[in-house]
Amino acid sequence: MTLALVACGSGAKQRTRHAIDHPAFSGDSAYSYVEKQLDFGPRVPGTEEHDSCVIWFVDKLRSFGGEVEVQEGVMVDYAGEKQRVRNIVARFDADSAKSRILLCAHYDSRPWCDEDTEDSWYQPVPAANDGASGVAVLMEVARQLQHKKANGERLRANVDIVLFDCEDMGTPRFLKDIDRQDTWCLGSQLWAKDTSLKGRYNWGILLDMVGAPGATFYREQYSEQMASAYVQKVWYAAADLGYDNFFRDQQAGAIVDDHYYIGKALSIPIIDIIHLDGTTGTFPFWWHTQQDDIQQIDRATLQAVGEVVMSQL
Repeated sequence: MTLALVACGSGAKQRTRHAIDHPAFSGDSAYSYVEKQLDFGPRVPGTEEHDSCVIWFVDKLRSFGGEVEVQEGVMVDYAGEKQRVRNIVARFDADSAKSRILLCAHYDSRPWCDEDTEDSWYQPVPAANDGASGVAVLMEVARQLQHKKANGERLRANVDIVLFDCEDMGTPRFLKDIDRQDTWCLGSQLWAKDTSLKGRYNWGILLDMVGAPGATFYREQYSEQMASAYVQKVWYAAADLGYDNFFRDQQAGAIVDDHYYIGKALSIPIIDIIHLDGTTGTFPFWWHTQQDDIQQIDRATLQAVGEVVMSQL
């Protein structure tokens, strides 16, 4: 993803917080799903590690009761080469009378640490936070949906979980003579070409970099433009759950992330929950570096984000 604008502004009007019950979610379980992804190694497209992780995702989501399929296709990358893309789609509950929510994250690892020192440029990012954290939360959401069904609980909405490939294949920063904006988010761009998805979803949530200790999530600008009512809904829920230390009621800059292409192509109101540094308004220090490892993952942050997502289902 790329930061299109660096800015933080004032938040929405003050409101009284109303304490609500905490939905079932396990930050410990989500943490284990981050560890599992890291055990494969960097999930760089075209590698055995990536292939193995795809198989694990499919099997695991099916074990949770999801109807799973893999969308395969080809997109042109920053170098003009054809890049294989595999998006993993898992559907939960199939009551046509109910609304449908899209939950998504990307699972691939960036092939280059281009925000690191020069000697690390051509090393893949471990991608504990930028990739694995969002997926881990959604895997635990899927597990909780299975528990709800087993206990006879009805969801308020149908849920589709989509794990996008090739989000982090954008032009390496060290290639100064190439600047192709749309080389990021190849998986969601491919998925959004399916015009039959128009009208399928009432709204959606994208999770990106949601596991860091003390993470701060601001109201991202494109999210406000495309789905302001849902931004407010989610941020209010976070406050009511007592997580407004994570979900800051302030506006941030516009981020070209998977939600941008989904909202633009399919007119789905979708929001991006993504970590920005509150002091600089930019991405954290470990972004696209070797430091994006398990040390950048905290169970408490995963717990907060997971509960906020579950509160919407």
